[in-house]
Amino acid sequence: MFDFKKTDQLQKNKFLFRAVAAGLFAVACFAVLVMRFWVLQVDRHDSLSARAENNRMAVVPIAPRRGDIFDRNGEVLARNVLSFTLEVVPAKAGNIDALLSNLTPIVYVGPADQRRFKRRVAESGRYASVVLRNSLNETEAAWFSAHSMRFPGVELRARWVREYPQGQAAAHVVGYVGRISESDLNALEERNELGNYRGTDIIGKKGIEKTYQTLLHGKTGLEELEITARGKPVRVLRKLDPVPGANLTLSLDMGLQRIAEEAFKNLRGALVAIEPATGEILAFVSQPSFDPNLFVDGIDVESWRRLNESPDHPLINRPVYGTYPIGSTYKPFVALAALELKKRRANERIDDPGFFEFAGQRFRNAGSTAFGSIDMHHALVVSSDTYFYSLGPEIGVNALHDFMKPFGFGQITGVDIDGERRGVLPSTEWKRTAYKTREQQRWYAGETVSVAVGQGYNSFTLMQLAQATAVLANDGASMRPHLLRSIRDSLSGEQTAIEPQSTHSIELKRENLDVIRRALMDVTLSGTASQAFAGAPYQTAGKTGTAQVYSLRGAKYQSSAIDERLRDHALFMAYAPAKQPKIAVAVLVENAGWGGSVAAPIARKVFDAWLLRDQKPAPAAAVVQPQRGAQ
Repeated sequence: MFDFKKTDQLQKNKFLFRAVAAGLFAVACFAVLVMRFWVLQVDRHDSLSARAENNRMAVVPIAPRRGDIFDRNGEVLARNVLSFTLEVVPAKAGNIDALLSNLTPIVYVGPADQRRFKRRVAESGRYASVVLRNSLNETEAAWFSAHSMRFPGVELRARWVREYPQGQAAAHVVGYVGRISESDLNALEERNELGNYRGTDIIGKKGIEKTYQTLLHGKTGLEELEITARGKPVRVLRKLDPVPGANLTLSLDMGLQRIAEEAFKNLRGALVAIEPATGEILAFVSQPSFDPNLFVDGIDVESWRRLNESPDHPLINRPVYGTYPIGSTYKPFVALAALELKKRRANERIDDPGFFEFAGQRFRNAGSTAFGSIDMHHALVVSSDTYFYSLGPEIGVNALHDFMKPFGFGQITGVDIDGERRGVLPSTEWKRTAYKTREQQRWYAGETVSVAVGQGYNSFTLMQLAQATAVLANDGASMRPHLLRSIRDSLSGEQTAIEPQSTHSIELKRENLDVIRRALMDVTLSGTASQAFAGAPYQTAGKTGTAQVYSLRGAKYQSSAIDERLRDHALFMAYAPAKQPKIAVAVLVENAGWGGSVAAPIARKVFDAWLLRDQKPAPAAAVVQPQRGAQ
């Protein structure tokens, strides 16, 4: 018989078991949920809260306005101008490829611009405003405005763009800016400055723009935006305004600069004019020049090829990067060395038959001109090579090296512009390190003969010759040459002047200096530069020079038979007024021949422009080809 009581009990037990199991399962689930709540709400609260806040916010950098650059009279050398640009916030724009495809028929965006844009998006992030196209003209701007509703996330903006109103004038001084490259980013990261360049597209590449990049750039600002889960900006939570870059005033005088550049006409060369008492650079010429505006938005291929492949090398900053033998402009310093080292008295005379024989080799005067019995004064005035050939072995190359070094020859002058080269101030130690074989490392006494007339291994920058001339004019006191004159804070307007910096002083005897100075004055009165300075209402002290580009090996010089780029360089160094110098100048004209007929007239125009600013300048002498022997 069937037992209903037993069956009922079994069902109750099964139900109880199921209820208990379900209850335990519910408790376990609740325990897990509580544990999870604990982890999220307590244990990981701080980190998750920060992540949620970051997801809610986007930080957008605001690039600062770059500082302007002026000459000493307030003439603008570099400034910012408003230009129409197309900027894109990728988070708002959606599919980038589709955007570019739809936009190009309305406003042309070339392949190069597209590549740059995509690279910048990857670097800047999706919420930063990234430039797609620069320098839209008014027609393009109006056309886009009429279709702007079709392109969410794309905005037409007026944006500051760098401009160089002087064009090619003083381009090597001012330099230029260009788009930030990978190497620039790496350099900024090494200096821990990368954060200050978020949102910035350009950086100084050359000249003052590069040297004082930190001052000109300023400090980047930022905007904190509240965004939706889809990345759409809702409102600005916080804004930190950028700090504009400082405005810089240079010692350069653009009136003088233009006169100096125009004096070169179509010639290649360099000129540096310095105020001896302060070291301020008044003019800095490198010819030919280039237009820095070409580089601001990225130079086009054709313009780059034209500049880079030109045989005239317009991109080379000749005063600091080009190194040259300086010929007879070295002689005043050699003469001073002979006096200071007591190797020869000023009134001691030697016979100049037109050549100097040493160790079986004959070293000739220019044009083999014989000057007869001459002393130091006469040797400088007529530029006798024989006199200085004979001084070389007497002084010795190492003594010459040690004497010339404080004048700045073969040294970094410290001028505040990039690319300065050291050049070569030869010595026996220099030759041992410069060459590999023992035979090449040996110094021969005959090599000192050429060194004493500014040839041989001598290789200096024009900046070094200008600095040495300023030191000579300043009684041996060396002031660091510089281009920056003052800094103006962009917010407060406070202007800070750059104080002249004395680097060292060379102890020179007054009587020895007077010997050299009297000779240099006579060079411009009756010597090799007299024609260029005829009728000048001020007294100049200077020295002409002609530097050989290659050896004639005893052959007679005939400029018409030599390739133009192998002809001699023309040089001139001078300061004026001779008694109280206000300006020192060094000039080099490449492959132009004689310093007295080519380089000295350029210096005359510079002196007239600077010293006779309030007067009508006297007419400068015409450039004529002198007789062989004039240097």
